[in-house]
Amino acid sequence: MTERLSVMARIADVMRAPVSELRKAETCSLVIFGAGGDLTRRKLMPALFHLRTHGLLPDDFTIVGVAREPYDDDSYRELIGKSLKEFAADVFDQKVWDAFSRRIFYLSGDFNDQAMYSALQQKLDSAGQSMVPGCGRLFYLAVPPQVYPSLIDQLSATGIAPRVVDTKLRPWTRVIIEKPFGRGLDSARTLNKVVRRAFAEHQVYRIDHYLGKETVQNLLVFRFANSIFEPVWNRHHVHHVQITAAESFGVERRAGYYEQAGVIRDMFQNHLLQLLTLTAMEPPVAFTADAVRNEKLKVLEAIRPVTPAEMHEYAVRGQYGPGTINGKPVPGYREEPGVAAESITPTYAAVRFMVDNWRWHDVPFYLRSAKRMPHRATEIAIQFKLPPQVFFRKDKLQPNTLAIRVQPDEGIALRFEVKVPGIELHTVSVDMDFTYKEAFGEASHEAYETLLLDAMVGEATLFTRADEVEAAWAVVDPIIEFWELKKPSHFPNYAAGTWGPEIGDEFIEKMGCVWRKP
Repeated sequence: MTERLSVMARIADVMRAPVSELRKAETCSLVIFGAGGDLTRRKLMPALFHLRTHGLLPDDFTIVGVAREPYDDDSYRELIGKSLKEFAADVFDQKVWDAFSRRIFYLSGDFNDQAMYSALQQKLDSAGQSMVPGCGRLFYLAVPPQVYPSLIDQLSATGIAPRVVDTKLRPWTRVIIEKPFGRGLDSARTLNKVVRRAFAEHQVYRIDHYLGKETVQNLLVFRFANSIFEPVWNRHHVHHVQITAAESFGVERRAGYYEQAGVIRDMFQNHLLQLLTLTAMEPPVAFTADAVRNEKLKVLEAIRPVTPAEMHEYAVRGQYGPGTINGKPVPGYREEPGVAAESITPTYAAVRFMVDNWRWHDVPFYLRSAKRMPHRATEIAIQFKLPPQVFFRKDKLQPNTLAIRVQPDEGIALRFEVKVPGIELHTVSVDMDFTYKEAFGEASHEAYETLLLDAMVGEATLFTRADEVEAAWAVVDPIIEFWELKKPSHFPNYAAGTWGPEIGDEFIEKMGCVWRKP
């Protein structure tokens, strides 16, 4: 009890410690293209307001929203104020909002109209009159992916966002690009060429909000700050790894996007492969952006290529039909608004990736994601090999498993065997469970808060680099191309509210494994 109280006291001290000045944003301007969209209202503005409330943004921090909607400064501030009362209600304070709102400005215009960029320059100059001269500018592209090339070209051609080769030069210019970054390897390479013409790589922040989650960041600390795990984090002790991203909701209002994307483009190329690289990477030589991203790239480049002839041994797919979620009936994918009646877009995929390097050779990484599963959960589970069972013939031992819960109940659980009390020797599995909420209370920052602040202070570790994006597309492109040529005749093949199709269970059982239900 004394030791536990001591630990809790240390945690409290850390939580009360002031934020390093290096982690506070300096005075700068943020331009949000797509300022009238859901991402801005639901995620970006609440994240910025949280940062301002917690003292991580300066008083003269300026936001300029740009979109087609015909707002002016006042009407746009009114829109954002209503959004914050809904999506940042936990910290909403009228006095903070009154000061924050005065630093929000709006420009209505067409992204393809060169005159709009002249107006934007004037807006920035006018809004920044009270700011320290030479402040940096951050541009957030919260727009459809097809707009990226022309918008980037215009930012460069008009000089609003100049290319800056020297990382120490002030004022700085940075750009945040949302996913998806391309639709495949060829389009990603083309987009990277557009980006390279306009910006130096250090100016570009390709965002994946999964990497801003507390548990994902903690994965590096968990692996490399605890020496007890490193000796067993390899092919000699690990039987297989499962990474699951389950979603209970359907396509909702994203049918137009999802029909063109499918589950591999939507979840695997970015989120799941990022989790795989963080799980499988070697210790970096330093905790710097390039050192970490170099090791992640090595993992992607070590993934075994799969030929079309053997694709069925490495990947299976599915599409949800009508079913029940939380006791309520829900439609199948083909009945969702905006989805074609005979759509063959996969909403479920299970893929076995083999990382052919010294650490992981012959250890399968099973990645699975789907819509309309029983509940929302993202988990990384490392299952260890069973010991010889010669002493435990009466009881079937269960494998030790280390489960890292990314969402929604962030935490880490270790399952191991113990003796059941009594005269005879019997074993049972028990869990040692750590939860962030129990240890630290509610999460203090959402993913977008972390990532926005990182971009402002120039910390790129949690953002993907150009070569990393292309390497990820090179991994998944063969799966996408094979499935597009080989049309499924068995869709839909799992009911909404279940853990996926039978072929998904058969797929992993052939390898002597069973899917976890996180």
